[in-house]
Amino acid sequence: MRQVWRNCHAATMAGGKYAAIERAAILTRGKSIEWIGPEDALPRADGAPVHDLRGAWVTPGLIDCHTHLVFGGNRSREFEQRLQGVDYASIAAQGGGIASTVRATRAATEGELYASARRRALHLLRDGVTTLEVKSGYGLDLPNERKMLRVARRLGQTLPLTVQATCLAAHALPPEFAGRADDYIDEVARRILPVLAAEGLVDAVDAFCEHLAFSPGQVDRVFQAARHLGLPVKLHAEQLSSLHGATLAAGYGALSADHLEHATEGDVLAMAGAGTVAVLLPGAFYALRETRLPPLELLRRHGVPIAISSDLNPGTSPALSLRLMLSMACTLFRMTPEEALAGATVHAARALGLQATHGELAAGRVADFVAWDIGHPSELAYWIGGDIPKRVIRHAGEVGAMPLD
Repeated sequence: MRQVWRNCHAATMAGGKYAAIERAAILTRGKSIEWIGPEDALPRADGAPVHDLRGAWVTPGLIDCHTHLVFGGNRSREFEQRLQGVDYASIAAQGGGIASTVRATRAATEGELYASARRRALHLLRDGVTTLEVKSGYGLDLPNERKMLRVARRLGQTLPLTVQATCLAAHALPPEFAGRADDYIDEVARRILPVLAAEGLVDAVDAFCEHLAFSPGQVDRVFQAARHLGLPVKLHAEQLSSLHGATLAAGYGALSADHLEHATEGDVLAMAGAGTVAVLLPGAFYALRETRLPPLELLRRHGVPIAISSDLNPGTSPALSLRLMLSMACTLFRMTPEEALAGATVHAARALGLQATHGELAAGRVADFVAWDIGHPSELAYWIGGDIPKRVIRHAGEVGAMPLD
């Protein structure tokens, strides 16, 4: 079915820019955009339903390209510890951090995980997100990683969201492998990844390359397994120290390297050469009270696409608003509102390997867009919190209010 969406202005984000079309219209056919341009050039669409967007600014649907949406419990007590000056590494050494979420996630049923993840996903959807990534990594064994990824798939099947599932089994060392990190990496590479990939639960593979997680050599073994399975990779890299994980990831043509506070110019050059997206995560930077900024000027200078994401997780970024992350990216990382919006649309799509179909308003792209009641797209980063009136359209269908329970 064809539909007309008129009386709007469009920030197409073509080329990573607002690329504004004032007094615009959009013609959709089925789930895709057939045409977009000035309303006075709208092709004939006899009999098509017409939707009046009442002067709204239309952007592509927002894309949250790095989340840990599925987890059990929460870590609010650790938040209190950090406020008292206890650092992330010390909390982890006490059995907190990722390990505490692993215990809660393993104890939860699949239904319980789905119910809590659904509530969080709906918060993002109401904020304008139409596509998101969900990582595993709080199961750390085959049954529980499977359980998390099954929930991710179920979210994509039951909610008006496109959900990409990433296996992050190499997130932390599970307690049963204490002191045997190499053995656990063997388990991930030889058993967990192949089984979950064969079950159709994995779209990409991630790992945590850090002194309190896994070494570059261990990550390399995980990435070799992913390559053998034909799966793209991405990496948590250079968040707390410089291990040149971003360079390693670029060597595998990674979709993205994420965090990057300690990335060097060599890392950035490697990413630029590989087309690897830099995913910056201001929520974690804020929650951990970090002081070392990601190398934004180097990323700009060398033409690395910069995405912005919530990093929604129970410990270091309990963020339920991607739009708030746009504001934080501007205030904390010194990005422009235009760069921030590109980071949550066109560049986020590239970070998920969806650049051919998502992230821009153009003919042939999916009809995922948001009509915002604002005077200019910069307001998406300008307003801090609150709920901007909007209409969320996904696959050319308007998303109505959905109860959290």
